[in-house]
Amino acid sequence: MQKFFSNRRLVIAVIILVVCFGLMAGSVSLRNRRNTPPLIQQFGNDIVGFVDSAVALPVNWAQTSVSSINGLMNTYSENRELKQQVTELAQTKVRDQTLARENKQLKQQLKLNNSMTDYNTVTAAVLMRTPSSWQKQLVINKGQSSGIKKNMPVMSGSGLIGRVTEVNKTNSKVELLSDTSESSNRFAITLNGENGKVINGIITGYSAANNELEMGQVTSKAKIKKGTKVVTSGMGGITPKGLYVGRVSRVGKDDYGLAQKIYITPATDFNDINIVTVAESAAQE
Repeated sequence: MQKFFSNRRLVIAVIILVVCFGLMAGSVSLRNRRNTPPLIQQFGNDIVGFVDSAVALPVNWAQTSVSSINGLMNTYSENRELKQQVTELAQTKVRDQTLARENKQLKQQLKLNNSMTDYNTVTAAVLMRTPSSWQKQLVINKGQSSGIKKNMPVMSGSGLIGRVTEVNKTNSKVELLSDTSESSNRFAITLNGENGKVINGIITGYSAANNELEMGQVTSKAKIKKGTKVVTSGMGGITPKGLYVGRVSRVGKDDYGLAQKIYITPATDFNDINIVTVAESAAQE
């Protein structure tokens, strides 16, 4: 009896396997013959697709958000680096412009020094120039130890800018041509009018707006041409004779309309002085 039931179970298992294989074969055969899967399979596929979409949506959103954040961080870093590069380029440009201007001034100073064959020269740099005395004086980095003496003429660019008024061990103070205060020693200057007539006077004023020196106390009413060269006259015994000051820009009248007042464009821009030459006549040694 027990053997019968055991054989029966085996037969049932075989039948089930045959039925399953038959169903699978039939499903495959049916799928091959039909354009669309069976309804149950469609339902299952729809369920799987919905679940896949539901899971993929937040995952894709998270990936997009992370990608956006990374993009923003990269953009921020690149923007910061670009700003740094722009700042460095601006600093480099300013430095190059400064060096180019200094190089130009040094070349002018070298040319000036080579032309002053009758003088012993000392080249110096401007140490200080305060806003309150900008048009009156400046301080240079050479003094007694470099052979600087009081009343030595000081040149810059193409011509005279002033004279030494105070000498220390390592620096000196320079009084500028544009210092027309009552306490300053006026610079005596001269030029040639028409027919070679000599005209003397002193520097009595300076216009920073027009960059013009004013020559007052003119000793002659002779006609003067624009562009006439103006030099120091040597009168007064302080500044040597024949140092180039500038050229006549125009001629007018004084405040009373009686005497001539001559306006001079200085040889050097007083607002841009960085390198100077202090000169001493070789004959004074």
